[in-house]
Amino acid sequence: MQRLESLDVFRGLTIAGMILVSTPGTWDAVYAPLEHAPWDGWTLADLVFPFLLFAMGAAVPFALARRRGIRSVRTHVIRRAAILFALGLLLTAIQTPPPLSLATFRIPGVLQRIALVYVAVSWLTERTSTRAQIAAALTALLGYWAAMTLVPVPGCDHPALTAECNIGSFIDRHVFGHHMAYPDWDPEGLLSTVPAIATALFGVFAGNWLNEPGARHRTLSLCAAGAAAVLVAIAWDRVFPINKNLWTSSFALFTAGVAALVLAACHSLLDVHHWRAWSRPFVAFGRNPLAGYFLSVGTDSILTRWTVSTEHVSLKGFFYRVLFASSLGRCCGTEAASLAYAIAYVTVWAIVLGEMHRRRIYIGI
Repeated sequence: MQRLESLDVFRGLTIAGMILVSTPGTWDAVYAPLEHAPWDGWTLADLVFPFLLFAMGAAVPFALARRRGIRSVRTHVIRRAAILFALGLLLTAIQTPPPLSLATFRIPGVLQRIALVYVAVSWLTERTSTRAQIAAALTALLGYWAAMTLVPVPGCDHPALTAECNIGSFIDRHVFGHHMAYPDWDPEGLLSTVPAIATALFGVFAGNWLNEPGARHRTLSLCAAGAAAVLVAIAWDRVFPINKNLWTSSFALFTAGVAALVLAACHSLLDVHHWRAWSRPFVAFGRNPLAGYFLSVGTDSILTRWTVSTEHVSLKGFFYRVLFASSLGRCCGTEAASLAYAIAYVTVWAIVLGEMHRRRIYIGI
């Protein structure tokens, strides 16, 4: 399998977008598309996590193919998943304001879910046929829909797509107890990881499809498949709403469809027409996704908690006020100033990761 530059750029766009929506100058002033939907529905911010899983799925067959004959694929997968899970816990510890309490320390999280999905998708791609993988993805989506809408929840009159009265949150309360993001539920819970596996499997199908001969024809086919998935998801939304917090099946299908459209566009521009000048910063993000994610989020947490004693404000707040709010905020509004800070933060990491890419320094596991 050859390396797809479009996949690196797609992953890089996703990491850059993640940093953008995760680090506004102030959470009190954020443009609506850059905030997560409160419950049902979606925004641009809600596309980031499923795009990460889609990109991971698309890369899995390439990554595992390189490992065959060098070392045990099974050992590599388990080792990588364990490190990802541990890094997720470490990032949670960094993000948690002191004092850190082990009694309420959150166990689920973004990297933790990626680790679980990675194990499942690696096993399926190594041990089963494409037809079996398609069946697994459809079973995951339909089975999750049935479980969330039909399985009764003790203490609730009937199953409901609320934070508390669904079988997923019931399972999480019994497995994790107080170790969740919220008292009664967690957005990265166990049962909702099942449709997330389907999200990554759709990425596997897209990556394999684009790696076949006939690039121009493959791009158009992926566009058609993405558009069809979006339309089916919008129809499904009427009975099983698009909801990131619950990772509903309609959400998994919708975001996979949008991801397929974006990946197809990248493939057409880069791998078919070879228009590459615009993509260089995103290649740097895409070749070092773990470094971009972990270091940017961790640094933001440190800046948020590091207090400038003379100003009685965090270091992040000080930079935001002096460099953006005091000037841009007056002429264009606090939302514009907050977005400008986020863009500047993305630019800083583009420079850092660009230099790492130039020196061929890649942090992988």
